[in-house]
Amino acid sequence: MTTTAVTTSLETVTLEVSDPEAARLFYAAFGVDAHIRLRASEEVPSTGFRGFTLALTVSGPATVDGFLGAAVDAGAEVLKPAAKSLWGYGGVVRAPDGTIWKVATSAKKDTGPATREIDEFVLLLGVEDVKATKQFYVEQGLTVAKSFGGKYAEFAPGETTSTGTGPVKLALYKRRGLAKDLGVADDGSGSHRIVLGGARGPFTDLDGFVWETAEQ
Repeated sequence: MTTTAVTTSLETVTLEVSDPEAARLFYAAFGVDAHIRLRASEEVPSTGFRGFTLALTVSGPATVDGFLGAAVDAGAEVLKPAAKSLWGYGGVVRAPDGTIWKVATSAKKDTGPATREIDEFVLLLGVEDVKATKQFYVEQGLTVAKSFGGKYAEFAPGETTSTGTGPVKLALYKRRGLAKDLGVADDGSGSHRIVLGGARGPFTDLDGFVWETAEQ
């Protein structure tokens, strides 16, 4: 009898929010409600930068503007207005519940009309030691897809999430560098207000990010 190995991956992202109904309406208007889960928080204190961002990779600048505009119209705060950079075009907003979102594209010019399609859904964790945290996740069964020394690492995503959407990509970035990229101070304490789901769990990583066994 042959046993097929299953690659461990990030399957679900749950945000802990103080007002789930208000958050549901915001994320529906933003256009990302199919990619996340919401849970009422237990009011664990949380201040400053929560140590992560959720990022959307899309096809072109017009699509970036569409997502960011929808978020702002629904109540998001602009942290970085959309602009061209060395790597493409993108901007950063903070949702009313405090979660920071980045929307970007590698394209600097549109090759078609704006869409509401998301090419990649990425969770970036800001960590103190990328090498140590990468090794921790390898020991949990995740597979490294890219690694750039002690600055950045990303893991191979699964095929689909349990919600039926595209795969969730997990990546690691130095906390200070991630905060700088998002336009916020890197200090913060308390709950991350996010729970991750995968085939293996529960466990807590080196920076306090909590994992649960994802519901099928």
